[in-house]
Amino acid sequence: MEDILTMSQRELKRLYVIRKAIDKRLKQGQAAEILKLSQRQIRRLVKRVRQESDKGIIHRLRGTKSHHAIDEAIKHKALGLCQGKYAGFNPTFASEKLFEKNKIKISRETLRQWFISEGITYDKRKARPHRRWRPRKEHCGDMVQLDGSHHDWFEGRAPKCVLMGYIDDASSRVYARFYEYEGTFPAMDSFKRYILRYGLPLSVYFDRHSTYKSTNKQTIEDELLNRGSLSQFGRALEELGVSFIHAQSAPAKGRIERLFKTFQDRLAKEMRLENIESITDGNKFLERYLPVFNRRFNVEPVSSEDMHRPLVGLAGLDKVFTIRTERALRNDFTVAHEGKLYQVEDNIRSEKVIIQDYLNGKRLITHKDRALRYKEITQHPQKPKQPFKIRRAYTPPIEHPWRNYKPADIFVVSKQKEVFASAL
Repeated sequence: MEDILTMSQRELKRLYVIRKAIDKRLKQGQAAEILKLSQRQIRRLVKRVRQESDKGIIHRLRGTKSHHAIDEAIKHKALGLCQGKYAGFNPTFASEKLFEKNKIKISRETLRQWFISEGITYDKRKARPHRRWRPRKEHCGDMVQLDGSHHDWFEGRAPKCVLMGYIDDASSRVYARFYEYEGTFPAMDSFKRYILRYGLPLSVYFDRHSTYKSTNKQTIEDELLNRGSLSQFGRALEELGVSFIHAQSAPAKGRIERLFKTFQDRLAKEMRLENIESITDGNKFLERYLPVFNRRFNVEPVSSEDMHRPLVGLAGLDKVFTIRTERALRNDFTVAHEGKLYQVEDNIRSEKVIIQDYLNGKRLITHKDRALRYKEITQHPQKPKQPFKIRRAYTPPIEHPWRNYKPADIFVVSKQKEVFASAL
């Protein structure tokens, strides 16, 4: 095996040309032009091949350890962390955390090669299907993409929950908050917090979830206005003058979908390192995590003009973000809602009233924007119970016609009917 030399095609070409130069079939100047080397380097190669034979063409550093090689102790420590504390982290994210938390500087490509050699698995990006590219909006606030991500964000340390996320289409600025479920109240609360921080966007882009797109039939008012039935959240956006667009598919709002994929990888692991175990602690963590995330991943919009509108009349904002339900007012001035019964104490002439549920738990019963006085009926009047009576089967008396039944009687009656019919 010591007599076997391993050479690349480049080295074989060099050896072929140098041998011709040694045999005087090529001049050293011609060999330099062919190999694109200087004549001085050609003379060195000729001298080495004469002294060491074919082995002289191979670089002398082959097989030796690089002076820039990472120490084995550091490599062992880094791989131990990647298999333990940073288990499941991809090479890029693991490289960042090793430098941030442990002051170990290793490039992502080096980590990737180590992962391959050690058989460490991690999530890889799948090939994406072809989609038609849509350019970003030019101004910050032109359009905000909104969606909820259902995921085990706390990796078993707390129940599964939903991350309500917002991303600006022009700048990729992110706002997010954890909730127990994806519904009208979480959507209203998160959007209210968003506009209090940044202002009102011109439009919102979301999917066809029942929170954002109503599944009810059109009312007479909707038909007259030539519009579809609005959800409670859609009605709130309309009152604020914010237009909304329903995406026909998930890839249509790919910016927010890719954000959730990044968060399910990075954010979940960041909270694992901080030992976050509840929605409350998760929202506190987001307050300090999102500014850092935005500084790193934000992009500069085409125009520096911010199209978010300032809020005017904050007092009416709570009234906008309410769930309004129409209920029948009974003749005894009671209203039934969500399994409860309410007594309206004001005397009004109406068959319908509106029940408004606020984000803070407050509930109002209104008629023509006027709040009505009411109280909850906690004890329903009970009807007196009737004594239980045992019903016995009816037994006809002995002289009853049913007991004196004879088939011959029926024959005589039918015969008389025939005689009477023939006489007519």
